[in-house]
Amino acid sequence: MANEMTSTTADAVQCPVCFKDFEPATINGHLDVCLLESVTDSSPLAADESEPPLKKARARVETGPPSPSGSNAVASSSSMAGAPSAAAVFSLFQTNKSKVSVQGERNGLVSSTQSPVNKGVKRNLLGEAEPGQGPGADNVKSQTSGLNGQNSKTSTGLSPRTLLTTNKPLAETLRPNTLEEYFGQNKVVGQQTLLRTLLDSQEVPSLILWGPPGCGKTTLAHIIASASKKKGTVRFVTLSATSASTNDVREVIKQAQNELRLCKRKTILFIDEIHRFNKSQQDTFLPHVECGTVTLIGATTENPSFQVNAALLSRCRVLVLEKLSVEAMGSILDRAVAALGIKVLGRDPAIPKDKDQSDGHEPKIFIEQKALDTIAYLCDGDARAGLNSLQLAVQAQVSSARPNASGKGSREILVKEDHVKEGLQRSHILYDKAGEEHYNCISALHKSMRGSDENASLYWLGRMLEGGEDPLYVARRLVRFASEDVGMADPAALPQAVSAFQACHFIGMPECEVILAQCVVYLARAPKSVDIYKAYANVKACLRNHKGPLPSVPLHLRNAPTRLMKQLGYAKGYKYNPAFSGTVEQEYLPDELQGINFFTWTPSNP
Repeated sequence: MANEMTSTTADAVQCPVCFKDFEPATINGHLDVCLLESVTDSSPLAADESEPPLKKARARVETGPPSPSGSNAVASSSSMAGAPSAAAVFSLFQTNKSKVSVQGERNGLVSSTQSPVNKGVKRNLLGEAEPGQGPGADNVKSQTSGLNGQNSKTSTGLSPRTLLTTNKPLAETLRPNTLEEYFGQNKVVGQQTLLRTLLDSQEVPSLILWGPPGCGKTTLAHIIASASKKKGTVRFVTLSATSASTNDVREVIKQAQNELRLCKRKTILFIDEIHRFNKSQQDTFLPHVECGTVTLIGATTENPSFQVNAALLSRCRVLVLEKLSVEAMGSILDRAVAALGIKVLGRDPAIPKDKDQSDGHEPKIFIEQKALDTIAYLCDGDARAGLNSLQLAVQAQVSSARPNASGKGSREILVKEDHVKEGLQRSHILYDKAGEEHYNCISALHKSMRGSDENASLYWLGRMLEGGEDPLYVARRLVRFASEDVGMADPAALPQAVSAFQACHFIGMPECEVILAQCVVYLARAPKSVDIYKAYANVKACLRNHKGPLPSVPLHLRNAPTRLMKQLGYAKGYKYNPAFSGTVEQEYLPDELQGINFFTWTPSNP
């Protein structure tokens, strides 16, 4: 009998809502009923009746003896979790025991049983954070406020001026939460696109989001999560590959398995900078993405063909996000100034005094349209850089307009183009010396010189040098170009390129930039010939495609330093060219290759 009771207790599954034990076969049905009862019972009396017995027992241990109706609950809680002793210890830390409420005990119990991912955030039955809960509550509210520039306060209850004084960057505070506020990626999430159709049908596949910084990869992942939560069948977990370990990933996958098994709820796992994971860490996802335990969304700025395992890449769909256009940046900045309550000169109508909701103590902020256009052009398609530059410029002017010691301050603030340029010192150039953009730019430089376009050649040279490229790397490429593309059409090109390399090695940047520019223009203007390049390529093809042993060197071309070698016929019949006044008739290729011309010969496929 004891063995039967022990086995029954071991196989029982505890309900996460009411903390009662049930058979594994009946736990799912009980969860459906238990969740519905907790939602519909909204009256205080009903709420007390639906309280889990364990929670009631903990409250009664501190406030008084348990009632007869709760004796079973006390016994159950004592045998399973030791609730009386835990409550007694907990009460030692209370300064006023008489003020300990049942609700406080309930909150303490729930928070202690939450997973590390959701710790400290009060969530509803759908797994979504309730309004006003969690560290990102203000951010979530500001995202869903429907900002239109007509109200002086957002749905968070904070004035637009407060958004400028928070520690969060503006790009994070105003992160879009719906596709209607997501600009610049119509090719990916526009109408009639595959991803848009999948989002509408709540069927999201595993994705790899590839694009430059600030194009909206992380934002799109959160929008996908928000859209998937509408039915309450999806939970969203975020990890960063720069700080997460393999154990963190395995813990999330274990939780996802439990959620899918007990609650029939899927898990979307978002991995930021997924290219930072090594091969073994990326292999951790393979079986779980394959069987659908988790839906993986990875974001990367690197080419996934090189940075993501081929096995994982085959299980995901790659979405290429482009750099934001100037028009898209303009829309993003317009939404930002509307959220901040900033008026654009010459575009926004003046607000009548009787409808002005400002408190009269804060100065009004205006911005020139030209200043917004400057940000849109200079941020180089990076929404994060554009929004943070706008925040920096506005904060600087607000600080300068604050009342001084005498109480005098400006009542109106105007943000001009010069203020924006001061914060953006120079164009936000996208260039990664170790990434794909490095190879893209050097390829563009090479092809521009090959096409004799000296203007384009100088432009791509400037993109690389201003982006921080090593000048010696560029100089080495120019040496290669001098023989590959110019060749014998201008034999002086190679000495020019070698001299440029040596000069760059002597003086370095920034003085050597004009030397590289001179060499680039010389090579672009020089006549082009690829005869040597093609001829040597034909030689390599001939050697690789040859079947059988390679031909031996003809005897008359061999050297004969010993008597034995002379007896074997080495150097016999060789004609010493300087000893003849005219052309010497002599064969220098093996018999198998007689008559071949590598400058005109076309290799055949092996």
